[in-house]
Amino acid sequence: MSSSRQQNQATLFSGDISVTSANRKPSALTGSARKIKDNSADWHNLMLRWDKLNEDGFTAAASIVNMRRSLLLNDSSSPQSSSSPQQVGGDTELQDKCLVLQEVVDKMAVVVMKMERLMTTQRGIEDLEALQFGPKGRKVPLFHSWSTKEFGEASQVLLDAFRQELLLKQTILQEVAHTATSDLCMVFLSCWLHQPFIPTQTRLRLEALLLETGHRPL
Repeated sequence: MSSSRQQNQATLFSGDISVTSANRKPSALTGSARKIKDNSADWHNLMLRWDKLNEDGFTAAASIVNMRRSLLLNDSSSPQSSSSPQQVGGDTELQDKCLVLQEVVDKMAVVVMKMERLMTTQRGIEDLEALQFGPKGRKVPLFHSWSTKEFGEASQVLLDAFRQELLLKQTILQEVAHTATSDLCMVFLSCWLHQPFIPTQTRLRLEALLLETGHRPL
């Protein structure tokens, strides 16, 4: 990962947020406020987990790309048959790296599944408040200014982004070891690194969520 990208992520995410740490207000939160604040911390920690997996996956994907490009070069320049010992050894190593990448993508799928559970919890909070306060919800904000519905909207933006990015990762996993050209190998690797479905605006949406719930100081 490029140093500038790592620095940007370090600025946005400075470590795990614990829901029992000193960032909680002296008066204990209860009910919807407590659950929404806990969910915000969980969003942050799941995104940290995702970023670590993305780094691990990039390392594995880079190894696959390097081996694939080497095999493509050998195929175009060597008269040896594809079943030669050298080729078989390369294919075995390539398969091992694909298994590593498969494991990373599987763990990413678990992260997204946990994000979906957070979204389900948020929808439950909204439904409960609709019963308590009517369709327009509570009149007094739980924290600074956001309505309960706005927490749901922010969470949905985050979930949609990571769902789309997971689909991209799964596509890269399926295709990267079977590319026909070196250029296509590099396209897949670049897509993995830069995560086009998780732009800076998405990460800033999480920061707004953390600010609103008091995990970040205003």
